Amino acid sequence: MYEKKEVPFTIYSDQDEMLQQIVEAYDLPDKSKAIRCLLDYVEENDGNWDDMFQTVRCNHC
Repeated sequence: MYEKKEVPFTIYSDQDEMLQQIVEAYDLPDKSKAIRCLLDYVEENDGNWDDMFQTVRCNHC
């Protein structure tokens, strides 16, 4: 079993709203659980790291 660790970070307001929508749509206990699910998904698909981090996205330019 892994130990949970509290990590403070900053996100944009629309990203916070997206997390809340995920929580409500999938009946998750909180946004923290939504983030952990997203990170687990990314970890399982680690073959796409270059695509994820080398693709320039301007969602908040």
